[in-house]
Amino acid sequence: MIGRLSGILIEKQPPEILLDVQGVGYEVLLPMTSFYNLPEVNQATTIFTHLVVREDAQQLYGFSHKQDRSLFRELIKTNGVGPKLALAILSAMSVAEFTYAIEREEVSKLVKIPSVGKKTAERLVVELKGKFKHAGQSDFFIESSQLPKEKENLATYENTQIADAVSALVTLGYKASEAEKTVKRVSKPDSTSEQLIREALKSML
Repeated sequence: MIGRLSGILIEKQPPEILLDVQGVGYEVLLPMTSFYNLPEVNQATTIFTHLVVREDAQQLYGFSHKQDRSLFRELIKTNGVGPKLALAILSAMSVAEFTYAIEREEVSKLVKIPSVGKKTAERLVVELKGKFKHAGQSDFFIESSQLPKEKENLATYENTQIADAVSALVTLGYKASEAEKTVKRVSKPDSTSEQLIREALKSML
């Protein structure tokens, strides 16, 4: 099992990165909540990882914090939740936001995540509620204060960032038409693709 990688960030294409670790390039998928914390390309970074092995592929998932990886592992243990859906959940919500929604049984908020229907949301609440209350600081413990409250051609730059943001949202499970409409609505001059994705995900919840 590959549990952690430290290296040079070679490419960033949300939600995937290419990380050079002593000459070996690792392709890693990250939830957007972890992607936002990445440094610029060609800088060093460390991520915690989880390797998913299937008959037809091996895929590495990366996380900026152990708490995110711990939640990912809990999610994929849940009936009907695979790595792709877990990635979408962690992209839409932080660990604090998700655990808060689970403990308060906010099914209506969970169903706004792509591919999470009412039955899946209810199953998540049933199977995960209570699991976060007594967890250690290194897992899911959330302080109450952390809980969420109720220069190039500009046109070309903007189009590129919008396209990248829409592509990332589609990868996470959103419909292309919905993703494009939302990204264009939140778009601002000089916004990066990561900023567009963040704002689009926030507006969808």
